[in-house]
This record gives sequence, C-alpha cells and structure tokens, in this order.
Amino acid sequence: MREWQDARRAWKSDWAEAKPAWRARKKRGEVPEEIGPPNGFALLPWLLMGMGAFSHLLQGKTANPWIAGAGILAFNSLYIAVVFRAFDKKLRTAPATLWCLGALAALTVALAAGYGGSWLMFFPLLGLATGSVVRGRWLGPVGLGLGALAGAIGGAKEGWDAANIVYGTFLSVMVTAAILSLSETVRELRAAREELARNAVEKERLRFSRDLHDLLGHTLSVIVVKAEATRRLAPRDLDAALGQVSDIESVGRQALTEIREAVTGYREGSLATELDHARDLLGAAGIETVVRQSGPPLAPQSAALLGWVVRESATNVVRHSGAAHCEIEVTGTAERARLVITDDGRGPGPGTPGSGLKGLAERLATAGGSLTSGPTPHTGFRVTAELPITETDPVPAGG
Repeated sequence: MREWQDARRAWKSDWAEAKPAWRARKKRGEVPEEIGPPNGFALLPWLLMGMGAFSHLLQGKTANPWIAGAGILAFNSLYIAVVFRAFDKKLRTAPATLWCLGALAALTVALAAGYGGSWLMFFPLLGLATGSVVRGRWLGPVGLGLGALAGAIGGAKEGWDAANIVYGTFLSVMVTAAILSLSETVRELRAAREELARNAVEKERLRFSRDLHDLLGHTLSVIVVKAEATRRLAPRDLDAALGQVSDIESVGRQALTEIREAVTGYREGSLATELDHARDLLGAAGIETVVRQSGPPLAPQSAALLGWVVRESATNVVRHSGAAHCEIEVTGTAERARLVITDDGRGPGPGTPGSGLKGLAERLATAGGSLTSGPTPHTGFRVTAELPITETDPVPAGG
C-alpha cells in the first residue's frame, strides 16, 4: 500500500511539472485532439423521432393502446440492440444481429401499416439501424428496397404526404453507412500508422544493436590485440611498441567516428577498407593472412554488405578460433558476388552461430543473398556469403 501511495505521489508530481508544457503544446496545435471511437450511444438520440407516436399514445389517440405501447417498447429494444452491436465488426456480421434487424423491419412495417401518421417515422429509424449494419454491395439494393417499402406503406396511408418518409428512409440508410464506414477506415488507418511506427522503431533498434555489436566487437578486438603486441614489444623494441600505441589511438578515433555514424544511420561499410583492416588485425594477432580478389568491381551495395561480413569474421577468427592461417577470397560475376573466409582454427564453438553471424545472415537475406558458416571437412572453419548484384537495390540500414 505504501509503495502504491509513493508511486501515486510521484506520478502527480511528474504530471504537475509536465502539465504546463503539455498545455502549451496543445495550444500550439502540436498535440492532436483525441476523438474516441463512435458507439451505439451516437444513434440513441434519433429515437426522439418516435416521440410523435408516443405522444399520441399518451393522449389516447391511438387504437389498441396496449398493443401500440408493446410495439414501441419492442421497437426501442430491438433498435438499441442492433445499433450497439453494429460498432463491433464481429457482432455486426453475426446471425443474431441480422435476426434482430429482420425483426425490427417486420415490427416497423406492422406499426406503420397499422397506425400510419406519425408512426411512419419509424421507417427512418429503421434506416439508421440498417445503415449501421449493412455494408458492401448489398447497401444500395437494401437502401432502395427499404425506401420503396416505406413509400408503398406511406402512400397507402398518407398519399403523397409520405414522400418525405421515402426520402428520409433512403437517406438515413446511405448516410449512416457512409459515416460509419469512414469512421472505421480512419480507425484502421490510425492503427496501421501506429503499427508502422512501432515497426520502424523496432527496425531502428535492431539496426543500431547490430551496428554497435559489429563495430565495438571488431574495434575492441583490434585494441586488445595491439595492446598485447605493445606489451610484448615494449621490453625489446620501444619504437615498435610506440607504433602499436599510435595504432591503438588511431583505431580509437576511428571507432568514435564509426559509432557517431551508426547512431545517425549513415554508417556504410567499404569492402576494400575492411579487407585492409582485417589483414592488419589478423597480422597483429600473429595469423598469416591471404587475400584474393577476382572478377569485376562490386556494386556499392554488395561491397558494403560484404565489408560487414569481413569485419565480423575477422573478429571471430581473432577472438575464438586460435587459428594460425586465414584465407579471404572475394569473387564476382555480372550476376553474383561471393565471399569465402576460411581459417584453420576451431571456429566459434559448437552450437548455433553467434548474434553477429545471425545478424549478418538476416541482412544478406533481406538483400536476396545468403550466409552460411560451419566447420570445414578438415580442421578449420568457413564463412560463405553470396549476394546478387543489383545496382538499384538500396543499401540496408547500417551498411
């Protein structure tokens, strides 16, 4: 209980601080007015159209008042049941709703044919209930049929004076259906917009987490390897050790730049740059590296994606494999690019690939490519990436 009271006081304090700013934004029009979804209460005031019949009943001007009173009560009950079920799509199309609407139509015909006069106003009310339920291609025929029925009964009871009943009945069907359909469409569009916004946030969060993993994993591996080299070189070759320290500083500055680019979404990999970095990283770790390239120049999109694969794979070789030799081979044709990275180590360990390789596989799959990884037939580990060459494809977010 105390925790709840503390939370309530904290919420009231936060709201008191935020309320002036929220009111200012609302006054400037930056906060949209929230309009709740319509419901059956929106159609209840129209029942006042039947007050004429109810007034005649109270004044004793209606024959068989008990039957007429029961008819009014039944009509109102059926009308309320129909219009409240009409705002739920599942309930609107349920057989029970259609049966209630059919009973309401039969009761309207009976009351209007039996009494005429102000009792004919139940036809426009029937039109409101019908328009709230009927949709699609049946709307026009149902509206015309209901208007014709109102005209036939009204003409028989009141002559040409019933023309307004015909017009009001048809109009109530069509206008009610149009307004409620538009309201449903607006709600669906708002829900779709919110879903798109949520998806965009999730995609951006996933992009940033992937980029951060790939950037920091590689950079920290480089720093660790060069720090170890510095420790080994310092006792016997101070100049070489200072060179490694300079490299560490350079890598750190480059990492800061790449993280800023990743945060803003402008980070794009370069295959040539990543190959140079991989050769440098693997060499500093004492791993003999061979890089082979053949085929035509790759499209920027394909080169950027393959650059991420080189970065992640080189990091894994240094951190997990314990390899002594690594080969990186890039081949390309006019239709497809292929990257194969093979080392003679033990790989990242048994089981499924890590999050880095999973993320890369998803990126390549989005671009129509594929990424496979696993042990080689002999001792070693291999990562294979393939991509279709498409100049017009956009580079996926984050590279």
